[in-house]
Amino acid sequence: MDELVTYSKQKSASVFEKETLLNEYRIAQESRQASLMGRKEVFMGKAKFGIFGDGKELAQIAMARHFQNGDFRAGYYRDQTFMFAIGESTIREYFAQLYAHTDVNLEPASAGRLMNGHFATRSLNADGSWKDLTSMKNSSADISPTAGQMPKLLGLAYASKLFRESAALKEFNQLSKNGNEVAWGTIGNASTSEGMFFETINAAGVLQVPMVISVWDDEYGISVPNEFHTTKGSISEILRGFQRNDDQNGFEIFVVKGWDYEALDKAYENASRIAREEHVPVLIHVKELTQPQGHSTSGSHERYKSKERLTWEKENDCIVKFREYLLESGKITEEELNEIDQEAKSFVKNQKEAAWKAFSGEIKSELQESSSLLLKLSKSSPQSVLIDQLNDELIKALNPIRKDVISTVRRALWITKSENSDERADLTAWYSLQQKLNEDRYNSYLYSHSSWRAENIEEVPVEYADDALMVDGREILQACFDHLLKNEPKFFAFGEDVGKIGDVNQAFAGLQSKYGEHRVTDTGIRECTIIGQGIGTALRGLRPMAEIQYLDYIYYALMTLADDLACLQYRTKGGQKAPLIVRTRGHRLEGVWHAGSPIGMLLHSLRGMLICVPRNMTQAAGMYNTLMAADEPALVIECLNGYRLKEKMPSNIGEFKVSLGQPEVIKTGKDLTVVTYGSMCRIVLEAAEDLNQMGIDIEVIDVQTLLPFDVNHSIVESLKKTNKILFTDEDVPGGATAYMMQQVIEEQKGYYHLDVEPATLAGKAHRPAYSSDGDYFSKPSVDDVVEKVYAMMSD
Repeated sequence: MDELVTYSKQKSASVFEKETLLNEYRIAQESRQASLMGRKEVFMGKAKFGIFGDGKELAQIAMARHFQNGDFRAGYYRDQTFMFAIGESTIREYFAQLYAHTDVNLEPASAGRLMNGHFATRSLNADGSWKDLTSMKNSSADISPTAGQMPKLLGLAYASKLFRESAALKEFNQLSKNGNEVAWGTIGNASTSEGMFFETINAAGVLQVPMVISVWDDEYGISVPNEFHTTKGSISEILRGFQRNDDQNGFEIFVVKGWDYEALDKAYENASRIAREEHVPVLIHVKELTQPQGHSTSGSHERYKSKERLTWEKENDCIVKFREYLLESGKITEEELNEIDQEAKSFVKNQKEAAWKAFSGEIKSELQESSSLLLKLSKSSPQSVLIDQLNDELIKALNPIRKDVISTVRRALWITKSENSDERADLTAWYSLQQKLNEDRYNSYLYSHSSWRAENIEEVPVEYADDALMVDGREILQACFDHLLKNEPKFFAFGEDVGKIGDVNQAFAGLQSKYGEHRVTDTGIRECTIIGQGIGTALRGLRPMAEIQYLDYIYYALMTLADDLACLQYRTKGGQKAPLIVRTRGHRLEGVWHAGSPIGMLLHSLRGMLICVPRNMTQAAGMYNTLMAADEPALVIECLNGYRLKEKMPSNIGEFKVSLGQPEVIKTGKDLTVVTYGSMCRIVLEAAEDLNQMGIDIEVIDVQTLLPFDVNHSIVESLKKTNKILFTDEDVPGGATAYMMQQVIEEQKGYYHLDVEPATLAGKAHRPAYSSDGDYFSKPSVDDVVEKVYAMMSD
């Protein structure tokens, strides 16, 4: 076994220019002061919560020195010094995020939607098009869940592999320069205990991608020391088996102390070179880091650290050690460092105050406007005493926030609801304007606002030749994917068994041999990082299709889908996008783990994604064509029992498009409306034949997509005709059927057109039992639909 590389001082200080040394000391001190002052702002009530990167400054400066244009970061909330050092965040922006300033120009990472320490660069122009990512230093948008940044790190690095090795991608030089870009990840020592970390490490070693992971090791995870987190108490020790050697690929693993300036520089210099030139992943275990203020503003580390440990942390603080190193070099005087110390404090204080003034100034202006309107209303209202009381409380509020202003106005409008004065009309108009502004501040960009958003993609009807062949449904998908691979060089597909055998249902059969392993690719069994691979490559401008073999396996990937992909546009307010297509298959097959239909869970977890539920493979192909023209992430759930069912082969297989959010009436009727999707469409259509013999004529609507859902409110038009409605699917009771009912009965005002109470027909509360009998007694059957409709008609 090759030994791990441990770095210690190997250079002389004379190697580093004095100007460089002083500048990096200044960055470290400014970052430290931002942490110290940020904590005080929270305790003063000017911010709600704070989490800081103090104690990690020197290592992040070393990493920043070797981070190049085009590179990407996937890190976490301790990385403020790094972002300052690469010039992609400022002290003022840092405090704007601490205060949750909603102005995207002043807080460009998240427009105040994330707590402090969550960094992102803006990859998109105002119209949603890609910037030249190769001319920027890029940071993917941070998320809070521990190790959650790891899966997409794999994808960011994998994109470089594709750009280097795929000739078809050479033309996209605004996205990559021959795959020379490195993906830099950061993670805390305690978070390496998470499965996402180990899955990413393994996948990166298999794929051999240009990834550098830094583990910031301060020996604790909140109050819990390393001995409870990691075998042997050392992540580098237990990953020795991943160390590459002369005969086997793997990782390079470096160990370095977080206060050793020269050793840090050498470690990151080598890591950058190895990853960039050789496309070999590197892990840098940065040890002996400190956390001077503890984990966050929610508690004090003095509660769980010994006096000896606290003394050690003060003596081995990276800035203290850096200062000693600079003075020992003989190149820099104590007076010069003292001057930087004072300038750093003054600069950070000024930037903090400027950020606070900008943030509070907006709210103060709104408060003054509302207060003036309240005073005018008071003079004309019989409720003047109550209005004056509300106004006085608002004016006297310490550090008022926008909620205080708006809540006061709403209450004033409540108590004057019976009045009809010009003054009340003025206050109402002001409140209406604020509602629109606040909708943009806090609720916009859940989905794309660009001209490529899915709702802008026009439908192109499917066409058939007179002599169109009847083929297996999987052959229609195969023809669709063949067309996409041929005509879109940025499109590629990957997943378990997707490559050599062409997926378990043969929709990619023969396409790997036709287009190559980079376009149609097998992966290991690792759903979480399959999704991460897709997110990261999509963040770099590619068009991936990530396959989850069966819908039941999506639980492994749900956290990554929900926490990272679905909310990406929202949490960056349109600054980043990842138009990943997640392909899977579900609904009816066999048993507990291959017949699930957890649609309600997905609907509630994946707002921000599109959820497509095609009833057959022709509809699925049309949806894939639409999604490839759009710029939003989507989950497409194909019907497991549809791959061998016969369908006509379209003549415009690569051109026809299904409009998302547009239900289709697949059988007209006059007596009762049945709303469903996916495999249940066939069940309901069969039931319709039996019902017809009973004299009951049902209308059957396939919603086609659940997100978006019936954007033109067409279902309520059917209800106006039939006055009765049944929602049915294979999910558990209260799942997607309840969602559809809410959309139609409440959102579309369907309640006013009912003659009988609306009903749902779902699967049983348990997962489906095995065998055909298990399916019959676990999920809605034709018989169930017939009896349910008959009973509703009898009512």
